[in-house]
Amino acid sequence: MPLLESVDERLQQAMKLVLLATVPGMLVLFWLYGWGVLINLILTGVTALAVESAVLQLRKRPIKPTLSDGSALVSATLLALALPPYCPWWLTVSAAAFALLFGKHLYGGVGKNPFNPAMLGFALVLVAFPQQMTHWPSSHGMDLLGGLRQVFGFSLGQTPDAWAQATALDSLRINKSLTMDELFTGNPAFGHFGGRGMEWVNLAFLAGGAFLLQRRVYSWHAPVGMLASLFVISLLCWNGSGSDSHGSPLFHLLTGASMLGAFFIVTEPVSGAKSPGARLLFGVGVGLLTYLIRTWGGYPDGVAFAVLLMNLCVPALERIAVSRQERMEP
Repeated sequence: MPLLESVDERLQQAMKLVLLATVPGMLVLFWLYGWGVLINLILTGVTALAVESAVLQLRKRPIKPTLSDGSALVSATLLALALPPYCPWWLTVSAAAFALLFGKHLYGGVGKNPFNPAMLGFALVLVAFPQQMTHWPSSHGMDLLGGLRQVFGFSLGQTPDAWAQATALDSLRINKSLTMDELFTGNPAFGHFGGRGMEWVNLAFLAGGAFLLQRRVYSWHAPVGMLASLFVISLLCWNGSGSDSHGSPLFHLLTGASMLGAFFIVTEPVSGAKSPGARLLFGVGVGLLTYLIRTWGGYPDGVAFAVLLMNLCVPALERIAVSRQERMEP
């Protein structure tokens, strides 16, 4: 029993640190997009806790100890941060419910899920509702009343014109004629090096990830593997600022969910790899697949699909890592 309590306490402490590390990125997102970020967090959090409680009640399992470990709230938070602010309430609730039901409890609960729950919920709504998922609001979007109207469909006035726009990744993917310089100059979705505002969001999540590394919540292998492979493949495929350019390495590192994925998604301990070598390979695979999906796939950001595909490869990665270690031993 003391050993089990020690494991539960370590899990609870790790989840608290992860939630704390998301605060810088959360604050930057709130500064950029306003109340939609907070609405997303509340909707996913309430839905996740409600679904978790209902499932535990049906399974006749104790509710309080499981809820207190923080895993459901972490999945809900990461999902909320990945979803576009001001997306319809039913989309947010559906994503959170699916994440908890099919990403966690279908396999027996915490510690048994083969897929990342947050990314499973995100992938569902991205495939089912691509139009709502590929448009983000303009910076410094709506006030609270306007946000509630947009999310819940209240008829409280006129929706602002051009309140949403395609992301930088989506604009680059469908671009056929403009050079990169023209996109950065004339397209409002582009900032200095990456997506407008998302540069700061990614740097904030980088800071949060550095905090988690410093506290040794996880090892460096998966985050470094993902970011290094994303950097290398984008550098090899980068052809300058022409109209057929796929974006610079800095663009890919500071756009979309790159840093959120590297420090908060690929580091998920249950669905990810366990050994250091396999974690490194897992991160490398996520980085490569993210770039391939962004550049030639049908969706602008490939982090969610890349993570889910690499979740399937974890057993093979563990065997490769063990085999390599055995060959290196004298």
